[in-house]
Amino acid sequence: MRKLLHILYQPYKWLFFFPFLIINTLFFCIIAILLSFYSQKAAGFCGVIWARLNSYLTPISVKISGKENIQKNTSYIIVINHQGHYDIFLIYGWLGIDIKWIMKQELRKIPGFGICCEMIGHIFIDRSNTQVAIESMNKVKQKLVNGTSVVIFPEGTRSKTGELAPFKRGAFRLALDLGLPILPITLNGTKDILPSDSLNLFPGKAQMIIHEPIFVNKYSEEEINTLIADVSKVISSALK
Repeated sequence: MRKLLHILYQPYKWLFFFPFLIINTLFFCIIAILLSFYSQKAAGFCGVIWARLNSYLTPISVKISGKENIQKNTSYIIVINHQGHYDIFLIYGWLGIDIKWIMKQELRKIPGFGICCEMIGHIFIDRSNTQVAIESMNKVKQKLVNGTSVVIFPEGTRSKTGELAPFKRGAFRLALDLGLPILPITLNGTKDILPSDSLNLFPGKAQMIIHEPIFVNKYSEEEINTLIADVSKVISSALK
């Protein structure tokens, strides 16, 4: 039955959804750029509409739990497992707080998308240039006030199996440096909707579990590996 549904879904995917995704992405990018001259938060709201619209049209169902763990006007280092392309839709559409992304410098080159992300305050990191990367992280620090949080995928890339890959240290060094709490989030189901390095899109169910914040003031710089292990344990505890 699933194979039959997959075959029937292909005309919708190729003739409607993907073309409409490209068009509405460009449209919302233009609106976001214009709004950014007034307010970056207002521009960021375009991302919410964009994410929900395309999620509903896929279609996918989304289940959220743990939103009570987010305290208003508190900035977080948000650490999330990375399963697939639809992680972006879940976070943008349903997290419900002002966020900035740390993004690979290569994404800055995408026409329309790159300038849009820069205008609404996302940060591009050039991993090949240490000095430039440090300057970019200093920009991140300036933005994390009054409830604005940063989203980081500590695995560094999408997991092809759904299992957690080893975490890189950047997010945890930033949390320790700024004394900001880490907000661990577990995503389930997105790798089955649109797998990594694939266009094999298919409707499905996705889940976001927002865990209790982990306060870093009980960890020293020398205990960063312990902090990483504790956050990894929390995220993996809800993985399916």
